Amino acid sequence: MVPFRNIKEKPVDNETMRRVFDRIRTPYKYGVVMSFPDDLCDSPTIFRYDGRWYMSFIRISKDTGASGYDSHLAVSDDLLNWEYLYKTLERNDLDQWDSRQIALYAGYIENDLDGEFRIQKVNGKYHFSSLGGNLDGYETDPLMMGQVITDNPIDPGQYEKLPLPRLTPMDKDARPGETLTIYKSNLFIDEELTTGYKYVNAYNAKVHDHKESIFLAVSENGEDWMRYGDRAVIWDDTEDGRIRINGDAQIFRWGDIYIMLYFVLENGVTYDTFACSYDLVNWTKWTGEKLIESSEPYDNVYAHKPCLIVKDGVVYHFYCAVSKTGERTIALATSGRI
Repeated sequence: MVPFRNIKEKPVDNETMRRVFDRIRTPYKYGVVMSFPDDLCDSPTIFRYDGRWYMSFIRISKDTGASGYDSHLAVSDDLLNWEYLYKTLERNDLDQWDSRQIALYAGYIENDLDGEFRIQKVNGKYHFSSLGGNLDGYETDPLMMGQVITDNPIDPGQYEKLPLPRLTPMDKDARPGETLTIYKSNLFIDEELTTGYKYVNAYNAKVHDHKESIFLAVSENGEDWMRYGDRAVIWDDTEDGRIRINGDAQIFRWGDIYIMLYFVLENGVTYDTFACSYDLVNWTKWTGEKLIESSEPYDNVYAHKPCLIVKDGVVYHFYCAVSKTGERTIALATSGRI
């Protein structure tokens, strides 16, 4: 474990928080952009590669008791119309640590809010983080973090799993709150070296009370991870304990601040929100209007799990939409009418 460093303990002022909200708000719901009649789909990570947009996402059979996550890829030229391509990694019967669950998330995407969102090489390779497990079902505990490297992020034939999990809830240095399952990892490059390390991983994890919090890990080479700090950086800090999940972080740099998008499950209701920080440790949470919340027939149960992209000044907020009819799809909201 690496101790926190460069702690500023400086809250982000209300004017700046409002300015961030105005920059990333997406009040116009475009609708569902990815769905399947027999499967549930979830957790998009979107990146620019070779002049086109790609979405890495996961699918699971609606018969979740006998299934688990597989990973897939789609392509688009406008971020609105998506063409499904193919499965990138699938479950197997080899009885390995990630044989029955394998969910991929594109890593090291440019995270300057005003940038190009291209996927970047680290150590001469492109990287995906993975959520893996060896039990069937919907996110059956325990789950662990793995990593995949490749010379070509859109050719699954070249994907190579790094040996063994990168982080597990059974690690000796696992912190309180992450000793049951580790979920989605957001791998990013921090040129500011705020933590003292170039490579940072923000991920949500849970303990046996099933409360999920967001933690950080750091790396010198982008592949071998050390836990950063002795606690979570986003957790349920309400007096009545009403928040069950803080999860699926996506961290951006905008000027001199970091912006973290994430979702909350509070009193059975989900929504996407954000927080801001100067040091990646002390986060000022936004308390105003939600970035995304349930409002439409396709997201009237859950609207959550953000993936934000900016193109030509327009903000695209992709999210997982769950309906009362049992559909789980990927939907989109934008900052302006398209």
